[in-house]
Amino acid sequence: MPSENLKNIKTELLSNNYYTLNKLTFDYKLSNGNWVTQVRECYDRGDGAGILLYNKEKGTIILTKQFRMPTFLNDNKDGLLVEICAGMLDKDNPEACIIRETEEEVGYRLKEVKKVFEAYSSPGVMTEKMHFFIGEYTDAMKVNEGGGLESEHEDIEVLEMPFENAITMLNNGEINDTRTIVLLQYALIHKLV
Repeated sequence: MPSENLKNIKTELLSNNYYTLNKLTFDYKLSNGNWVTQVRECYDRGDGAGILLYNKEKGTIILTKQFRMPTFLNDNKDGLLVEICAGMLDKDNPEACIIRETEEEVGYRLKEVKKVFEAYSSPGVMTEKMHFFIGEYTDAMKVNEGGGLESEHEDIEVLEMPFENAITMLNNGEINDTRTIVLLQYALIHKLV
């Protein structure tokens, strides 16, 4: 969709290894009416989906823990991050994606999930939009141990814990993944657990 405040967009491919990194040069009309030329790098990795799994009866939730190199490079001493179950859409619809990822990562087969919102992850540099879900699980839904796909070299630890423990971890700074924080706060606001 063209914008009357945007023209002369030039795209230069910088990298196309795993995802796509482009350098964009464009003219943008400021709110004062002046046109300026801006240069931005834009990383396109596709869209993703994430879910907070909760069990009302037990008062528990399921999170994951895995190594994330970018966090290691930015002050996370061991690179391990506690986060929600999540994955890339890979051209799938968001609901099908998160049901698939839930079984692969944490070993639970969900029949239904509820989408609560969608949001851009880091709009200054990435095209990614995350689709956020919640899903109620029971012990009867467990079909395997989870841990991720061996073919993708995933090494995911499954963490089932009382909801209160997760909130304590959040308040202590032990959970610092934005997606996870958002869904934990959603759970608090809506009294899911």
